[in-house]
Amino acid sequence: MEIFNIYCDESCHLPHDNSDIMVIGGISCPKEKATLINRTIMSIKEKNRIYKYAEIKWTKVSNSKYNFYKDLVDLFFDNSYLNFRAVVALNKSKLNYKKFHLSHDDWYHRIYFLMLREMMDIGKRYNVYIDIKDTKGPKKIETLKDVLNNVVGYFYDETVQNIQLVRSDQIQLMQLADLMIGAVSYKNRGLVGNEAKVKLINYIEEKIARSLVKTSPKTETKVNIFRWMPQER
Repeated sequence: MEIFNIYCDESCHLPHDNSDIMVIGGISCPKEKATLINRTIMSIKEKNRIYKYAEIKWTKVSNSKYNFYKDLVDLFFDNSYLNFRAVVALNKSKLNYKKFHLSHDDWYHRIYFLMLREMMDIGKRYNVYIDIKDTKGPKKIETLKDVLNNVVGYFYDETVQNIQLVRSDQIQLMQLADLMIGAVSYKNRGLVGNEAKVKLINYIEEKIARSLVKTSPKTETKVNIFRWMPQER
């Protein structure tokens, strides 16, 4: 049975962080290919004279490092078995938690589920790795397990072998997920102030022949984006 790793991260996930969107996304990679990709990322760092333990982050994209980040984007697109999905949750300020008897964390987990659900197929097995963001991490993991299990029946026991909190600075593929999520978030927030970031986003959009502010067809698996809107009433 095929086993896949899914490396997940998020952007603008707090309820009051001056952003009206939240992005949750992940990169899937066959478990047997993960070591190869991580080593290739280290090679790309060496080629671009980047310290091998330097963390890849969207916030670090700059003109001086543009070729390095472009090489990472090429790595993702050059390997057909790497896939990316993100859910862009729009209009956070319009969320009516009280009406739907939800807390912010409840909503957060539902968006996480929407992201993961379309990345998984019954009959395959998955390890899910989530970046540690705060001290609530372990509790969030347990809740996410419950959400997966309750919504899809025996989904967790049968399909998801493991959900684990990890440090992104120790896993190259997690950092690659951060880069892709950052690009989606930057474009959907309408930001344009960083020339290198805009250029890299344009390069990604050329690769997928689609804007990062559009929901992808369900059949699109390489880069799949779903834009979620809260109910108005």
